[in-house]
Amino acid sequence: MTEWRPPLALVGAWLALLGLLALTVTLAYVPLGAGNAVVALSIGTIKAVLVAAIFMELRKRHGLTLVFAAAGLFWLGILLWLGLMDFMTRT
Repeated sequence: MTEWRPPLALVGAWLALLGLLALTVTLAYVPLGAGNAVVALSIGTIKAVLVAAIFMELRKRHGLTLVFAAAGLFWLGILLWLGLMDFMTRT
């Protein structure tokens, strides 16, 4: 009976996500002022790219799938921008 092993890319991505989680938690206690938000968002972006590329297998897909993934991110950006504009214009 052969033993099933996960692909090395999945294990590497999982370990990278755990490392980035540890980095996020560690840097949350470091007083960087306004830089905390920038660092946290940068780490979050790296995590999202890892999940999309490895676990959603976007790195192996054709152009049309990537276009739809980009369209979803574009729509998310529009929604976040509209929400931020609503928040910023309130008194």
